[in-house]
Amino acid sequence: MRQIGLLLFVFFTGLLQAQISFEDQASDLGVQLSCGTTYLGNGVSFYDFDNDGWDDLTLNTEFGQEIRFFKNTNGTFAEIFPTIPYFDYQTKQVNWVDFDNDGDKDLFVTSDYEGNRLFENTGSMTFVDISVSSGIDTTNEFSYGTSWGDYNNDGYLDIFVSNRTALHNNILYRNNGDGTFTDVTLAAGLSGSGSGSFCSAFIDINNDGFQDIYISNDRPVNPNILYKNNGDGTFTDISASSGSDVTIDAMTVTVADFNSDGWFDIYITNGPIGNVLLKNNGNETFTDIAVSSGTVFNSISWGASFFDAENDMDQDLYVCGEFDANQTNFLLAAFYTNNDDETFNLSNECFPDDNRAAYSSAVGDVDNDGYPDLIVTNSFDQDIFFWKNTTPQTNNWVKLELEGTVSNRDGIGSVIEVSVNGEKQYAYTHCGEGYLSQNSATKIIGTGTHTTIDYIKVTWLSGIVDILYDVPVNQKIDLVEGTFPELSVAEYDLQNTELYPNPVNDNLVVAVNEDARVEIYTILGKRMMTTNVSGQGNNQLDVSTLPSGMYLVKISADNGQTLTRKLIKK
Repeated sequence: MRQIGLLLFVFFTGLLQAQISFEDQASDLGVQLSCGTTYLGNGVSFYDFDNDGWDDLTLNTEFGQEIRFFKNTNGTFAEIFPTIPYFDYQTKQVNWVDFDNDGDKDLFVTSDYEGNRLFENTGSMTFVDISVSSGIDTTNEFSYGTSWGDYNNDGYLDIFVSNRTALHNNILYRNNGDGTFTDVTLAAGLSGSGSGSFCSAFIDINNDGFQDIYISNDRPVNPNILYKNNGDGTFTDISASSGSDVTIDAMTVTVADFNSDGWFDIYITNGPIGNVLLKNNGNETFTDIAVSSGTVFNSISWGASFFDAENDMDQDLYVCGEFDANQTNFLLAAFYTNNDDETFNLSNECFPDDNRAAYSSAVGDVDNDGYPDLIVTNSFDQDIFFWKNTTPQTNNWVKLELEGTVSNRDGIGSVIEVSVNGEKQYAYTHCGEGYLSQNSATKIIGTGTHTTIDYIKVTWLSGIVDILYDVPVNQKIDLVEGTFPELSVAEYDLQNTELYPNPVNDNLVVAVNEDARVEIYTILGKRMMTTNVSGQGNNQLDVSTLPSGMYLVKISADNGQTLTRKLIKK
């Protein structure tokens, strides 16, 4: 009987895994094309570049071609041609980023041929090359990956550029907040020697609120580097003491909390001797568990992406492979499904005919259905893959996009904590992460079959914490920093505040012992009403015009105390 039970378990486990499915729909979606033949691949951005709520595509290309831009309109793509200075040399990575906090997305481009460029968006997708005036070095430094983060927590995004050469060191540019940048590499304690770097990621390894930097270096003679942020504008190299100084042909740096323990982990791709999965031990050390987790790959791989493919509340992993259908001795690509016990299953049947020479991948949501899709760029004139998620939608989700007010406008470096039925998940916001890639700014968090989220908590780089309770699923939330502040010690003085009736029909009574401002927000963060109330007696608010649904009432007393309560409008 035990054997029969085991066989049934294996059968039904396989059946559940087989329900995950992706289809290459590049042709149907309007992006059946090749990026050319570029040495060591082309970059890709799956990011909403025009702020219309739909994830667009931007593709790096080979020498002789311009960067290609594809606007997403209601789930299909059409190529557009922004007003941008002409250049047709080979580029490596693009980052859409609001470096000046003005609300639109600027463009940063790296190249291993002609130098890097920063283009300021002056509105309506019109761009001006401000590279020289901004202080960006435009000489060719053989740059590959670029990551943006706010290493000094001043509210402006800084740049880390990875240069794959021994002739030029990597560069950390500090954003001065006035449209200019300063090279602070040496002043910040980073190395002045070239180390053949492919890419990097800003990551808070110890949850201290300051962004550290992890760098992947090509060739075993160049160990990977982990710089710990000291919190004073400088870094300390803790590569050796942390156990993260792996010596491989390192390509990607892909970050996620794959085991939901509250500490962010790092996946690194490699040649045929195997990839590395650095489990964060929570004490500024890491352990490589690629072999025990089943994610070692043992082929030649480049890009990698963590995402919850079926929204079952854990992070799966896709790995790009360099070989195509002509190779029969090595894995061509890998899709690893998370078993939620620090192991993964190889589930390549979920991506049929995944057999092209892949280098870079990025995650987004083409049709805003809450299920993540994947774009993969291929080389040797092979068409790109657009892997549409066709998994049966039996699980629920929430999508979260951040807007900083005190922190940087894009909310980069924020930690998202989501509790569903007491189980927690954690996400981190990046700009440039993975091999030459940029994922969507919108985070998709799976909730399984649960229909209510206990809470969503966002900790911003400013230190501000926002928290939303009892959140319904299957919606997108645009969260503005400071809208839903976490209850602080001072707020307990307002606990005698009364809101009634709740649920309410037309008239809401607010009884508070201090003069205060009352704001009513939808659960999505849209402010619907603002009024002042007196600390003397009961205040009656007419809410008859509010549509039925759930709201949050924020009360801000004149003495600085605040309180947030949930309200149901009939």
